[in-house]
Amino acid sequence: MEFKNIVTKTVHNKAYIKIDRPEHLNSLNKETLLEIEEAVDIIADEVNLRVLIITGKGDKAFVAGADISEMKEMNSAKAKEFAALGQRVFNKIENCSKPVIAAVNGHALGGGCELALACDIRIGSKNAQFGQPEVGLGIIPGFGGTQRLSRIIGDGLAREYIYTGRYINSKKAKEIGLLNHLTELDELDKKTEEIADEIINNSPSAVRKAKEAINYRLNSNQEEGLEFEAQTFGECFNTYDQKEGMTAFLKREKPQFKGE
Repeated sequence: MEFKNIVTKTVHNKAYIKIDRPEHLNSLNKETLLEIEEAVDIIADEVNLRVLIITGKGDKAFVAGADISEMKEMNSAKAKEFAALGQRVFNKIENCSKPVIAAVNGHALGGGCELALACDIRIGSKNAQFGQPEVGLGIIPGFGGTQRLSRIIGDGLAREYIYTGRYINSKKAKEIGLLNHLTELDELDKKTEEIADEIINNSPSAVRKAKEAINYRLNSNQEEGLEFEAQTFGECFNTYDQKEGMTAFLKREKPQFKGE
């Protein structure tokens, strides 16, 4: 598999997807999301592959978010389509027949945090940083963050972090259950491989059915929530605050929000 924005490989029973846009801090544009989707579809169908590992290129960012320069001029309808695309791709990751491990090697913000949330297991380096800072851009999380974050860290904490847009450092992420394991940056790959190998040592069919059972419970009421999230995400693009937030971000200025 050859792609423009991601790098994929398989080694024995393991598949790897690496987001490869380091000049953009591995941010997610439409093209990158479609490439991830294609890769996940291919990997899901490979019966000999047992685990999927997702990471980002470099040591600064896992995925720093969705591509704001691409989003900035979207209207409400286009923004809803973009949110629905991200949700579709991340749903495929969450429902992939293989366990998916996120090796979080730096910033996992906005869409990057949502990508990590869609994975079964999250392993982070000490320079990892999480957050859903979308409200600072005049929008809300649109790739599943309003639905998945509360499942993992609890409703109260999820509301606080989404409403404030506050970042979560790696130590705090481990404390609140957002990270399964925390390592030094140079130990991240080793720890990820160890967990992957433990999974591979078990029954493939049992692991697959265990994931199906867990996801059945978790997703029984998520479809409506995701549809509402995408609709609300799109509506944000009718507001002054979205245009002000994204313009200020790209100009490296402080936004002056009006609440409209």
